Amino acid sequence: MNTLASDTAMVMAAGLGKRMRPLTTTRPKPMVPVAGKPLIDYALDRLADAGVARAVINVHYLPDSLEAHVLARKAPECVISDERDCLLETGGGMVKAQVQGLLPDPFFCINSDNLWLDGPENAFHQLSRIWNPDAMDALLLVVPHASAANFDGKGDFHLDPLGKISRRRSGRIAPFIYTGIQIVSRRLLRDPPEGPFSTNVLWSRAIEEGRLYGTTFYGRWFEVGDPGAIAPTEAALKRG
Repeated sequence: MNTLASDTAMVMAAGLGKRMRPLTTTRPKPMVPVAGKPLIDYALDRLADAGVARAVINVHYLPDSLEAHVLARKAPECVISDERDCLLETGGGMVKAQVQGLLPDPFFCINSDNLWLDGPENAFHQLSRIWNPDAMDALLLVVPHASAANFDGKGDFHLDPLGKISRRRSGRIAPFIYTGIQIVSRRLLRDPPEGPFSTNVLWSRAIEEGRLYGTTFYGRWFEVGDPGAIAPTEAALKRG
């Protein structure tokens, strides 16, 4: 039986969605429909399917429709971390939710625009199986270029034989792309900067300490970052 490392996930949903304009002129990016379903529902449905009971969702840009939508769900239970007054970015958003007592140790963290098809193993069960809190501050789910639909960048990370992460060097190509799915420990969030900041700040410290790890996802992952990615993603979903 698969045991989850946490019963809670933070779902990052507060961004401005600038790359998705004009579709985000009147709605937040997580509410943009793909194959007739808001992007955030793909992420929340995957959490529910895996048995993750609770989702902490941060909101900022055009938050009312998003908040009403997620709070109407039965599973997972959705809780709002309100960033209406100040967009805190990914790192600051996690810290605020933790300060409010909304996040256990550890917790899953996923982007609200994530869309993927599991491979041989459920993504959250895979992360849970590999998670080692004694050695890791965070464990990132990464995907090779061949399994990253709509992605045309140079990649993000390298993995050593033990799964430790290093960053792509400037001007080079890295073999793995971050899927937007990770397990985060309380230790990663210690002594944070004040105000808005990116999770990259915390990852860099963890890399220096040898405590940022990755595991390869063997399903199919879709980058849905701009309007042009929607049609090919819908076609791929229709093919199954």
